[in-house]
Amino acid sequence: MANTAARTMPRPQGRRHPLVATAMVLPLAALLVFAFGGWEAVVTQASSVGVMLGR
Repeated sequence: MANTAARTMPRPQGRRHPLVATAMVLPLAALLVFAFGGWEAVVTQASSVGVMLGR
């Protein structure tokens, strides 16, 4: 009987290029800005989280 198990390619090790990471994050950031009512609301929420974390 033939081996029918799926073979997976090993994932490349290392870090992503910063531009690739930025391109991945920007659509989510735009969605959050739209969902929370504008840039000011997002900045306010981010600063509140920063205060809670002690920054």
